[in-house]
Amino acid sequence: MRRSAQRASSSSSRGLTLIELLVTLVILSILAAAALPYAEMTVRREKELELRRALRELRGAIDAFNVDWKAGRISTAAAAASEDGYPKSLQVLVDGVDAGDAKASKRKYLRRVPRDPFADAARAGAEHWVVIGYQDSADTIVWGGRDAYDVRSAAQGAALDGSRYRDW
Repeated sequence: MRRSAQRASSSSSRGLTLIELLVTLVILSILAAAALPYAEMTVRREKELELRRALRELRGAIDAFNVDWKAGRISTAAAAASEDGYPKSLQVLVDGVDAGDAKASKRKYLRRVPRDPFADAARAGAEHWVVIGYQDSADTIVWGGRDAYDVRSAAQGAALDGSRYRDW
């Protein structure tokens, strides 16, 4: 009898009670609930950094195109440039323009049009962006179609700092 009583007490002391398991689950759920908003904010911050990089890359390519046009490295009669010296579309920055040399090489400004991380996945390439022409007003939502002077995101959301993505 004594041996069976010892076995019963030793086997129950090895396992966890239901209360201990419940307490552990409660603590883990509290930790998970605290970590989830942090993880979501981290993902959103990474998307915002990607958006800033894409805007900087696009605007830098547009500015480089304009500088080359003003310096005469792009023909003023080129079909890819407007009369103000800006590319007629974002795709021109990828396709390139004639460099005007004997080799008939092309001067390219982008490898591809960067993707807006906040845009719909169904939209492709330059359709992610709201293009603003040189003749358009700064707050326009409809592109005049003459040239690509600036770009902004088409996303409607607000950034972590409270500003709107379309105002960047």
